[in-house]
Amino acid sequence: MTFDTPGPTAIRTARAAGTGGSQKAGPALLALSLGGFGIGLTEFVIAGLLTEVSSDLGVTISEAGHLVGAYALAVVPGALIVTPLLMRRPPKYALVLLLAFFIIGNVLSAWSPDFTVMFAGRIIAALAHGGFFGIGAVLAGSLVSPSKQASAVAALFAGLTVANVLGVPAGAFVGQQVGWRTAFWIISVIGVIALLGLVALVPRTEPEPDQLPLGRQFRALARPQVLASLLTTALVFGGMFGVFTYIEPLLREVTGYPASAIPWLLVLFGIGLFAGNILGGRAADKNADTAVLVLAIALPIVILALRAVASMPLPSAILLMLLGAVGFATVPGLQARVLRHAQGAATLASAANIAAFNLGNTLGVGLAGAAIDLGYGLRSPAVTGAVLTGIGLTLIVLTRTRPHRPGEVHG
Repeated sequence: MTFDTPGPTAIRTARAAGTGGSQKAGPALLALSLGGFGIGLTEFVIAGLLTEVSSDLGVTISEAGHLVGAYALAVVPGALIVTPLLMRRPPKYALVLLLAFFIIGNVLSAWSPDFTVMFAGRIIAALAHGGFFGIGAVLAGSLVSPSKQASAVAALFAGLTVANVLGVPAGAFVGQQVGWRTAFWIISVIGVIALLGLVALVPRTEPEPDQLPLGRQFRALARPQVLASLLTTALVFGGMFGVFTYIEPLLREVTGYPASAIPWLLVLFGIGLFAGNILGGRAADKNADTAVLVLAIALPIVILALRAVASMPLPSAILLMLLGAVGFATVPGLQARVLRHAQGAATLASAANIAAFNLGNTLGVGLAGAAIDLGYGLRSPAVTGAVLTGIGLTLIVLTRTRPHRPGEVHG
């Protein structure tokens, strides 16, 4: 199945902007992906700079850690408040405005004289996150033929995966060598380049012509199938992210890898992310529901297998790469699943799904951390992760067989 992304009018408009949608899509998707890369860096690079940030701004490590959690939580109002304010504008102009927010937030973070300004910069940057990926996903789908829409969304998210593969380790290295502020100045420059790319390469399209009035769009999010799809996103991705967050101490203290090996193992995980994103997009193009079902079955198996072989270096490395591949391969299908059930509210639903990813991350990390604090050890995040993804799988099965109601679409 394919996305319920912008309809024929929007697609025709995009193609009318140049010599054809297929010829214009490549550069436009590259510009969108660069924006996703910058946003991915902003969200995750701070995790590798907490010591430097806390020392420079005069706060504790735990206080500096709030810069991570605050960003994730601020994505939610950004998705559900900022996005509705912008989605009646042409998508290109909405994304330009969101990237301006992103740049301002990172400039504030780089300049910040104290923790309060740094915190504010993180919040401002986060407000752009949900809208960029939400509006960007719908725009990306409108630039290609219906059979390629999931792959186009995967191209948008490719920037996020590259940020994890190369950007975060590189950003942490830059921050450690020449100061953490330099890392945020570089991210600000990337934002400017992405903004210029959007202006130059992304065609102007009109807002989705079939959107419902805003009040009815929010009611569309309350449809049982849409809510179930958003909850599935949170559970499946949250389970994976909870495991990944605590992978570094697991690899060092249980598997026995030296500290010098961890960056290379994380690159291996990132390669899995990148491959899974591409393959997941292709699978979702063919049949999104089947792709999500198969991957949701595979993910808890991979998570529990990683737990089982955690004391063995080579199998752990292989399972780490598989965790990245299977976990991130679910993203295009999960996005497609939400959009398909939210007819008339595609942009808002897309942004809400990004919020669900972040809420799921918070839930997964919180449960995994609680299990460790209760004394269950560094293997316990695999158990909490498998439970979350297992519940998500159950929801997928139930909603596939659930009779649809008027106004809903078959899953």
